[in-house]
Amino acid sequence: MKVKICGIKTLDEARSAVAYGADFLGFNFYPPSPRSISVEDCRQIIQVIRSEAANVIFVGVFVNMPAERILEVLKQCDLDLAQLSGDETLKEQQLLGERAYKALRLSQGIGALSIEKDVYQRKTPPALLVDAYRQGQYGGTGQRADWEMAAAVACQKPIFLAGGLTPDTVVEAIRRVKPWGVDVASGVEAAVGKKDLAKIRDFIRNAHEAYKELRKER
Repeated sequence: MKVKICGIKTLDEARSAVAYGADFLGFNFYPPSPRSISVEDCRQIIQVIRSEAANVIFVGVFVNMPAERILEVLKQCDLDLAQLSGDETLKEQQLLGERAYKALRLSQGIGALSIEKDVYQRKTPPALLVDAYRQGQYGGTGQRADWEMAAAVACQKPIFLAGGLTPDTVVEAIRRVKPWGVDVASGVEAAVGKKDLAKIRDFIRNAHEAYKELRKER
């Protein structure tokens, strides 16, 4: 079970998440978000964490940013992947290829067919991220995703499950959806845009425990 802690803004948050077992750290480059970070701050954090934890994967979160600019930010910050959380077309996704994966806000109008048609088919996991749908917002809402729809996608593809996850809900989410990984931002915050380190610890611990139980049942 992979765990991504998203919306990292400080070195302390990054170090704590890694110490508790996070596999991915996410950095938000969408200025309207309270979790947004500057290129320079992100670069400095990643430089330190790379020297301390070689296996962590760093993800930049982008919303409707041109592919050329995304590639520049990936290089400037030494990011591994881009998460495309906006309305990016298949053509725009293809320009980034394996460097990016799409975040989908599932609604009744988005099904398996449109995922196959409109989403770049990555050769390595995660295939995509499944989030909650809320009109006019691009993630980080704290609203729970549709677990039934997410489970249908997770049966076919290795997905990150996001949307309203907390230390208390992640266990049931993993049992019901069986995702490749889980992603959390607002669910481990003490205040908007500020992480609660104890919640990060509990979220990661509970996710790992839930996955262990799931494996026993198989």
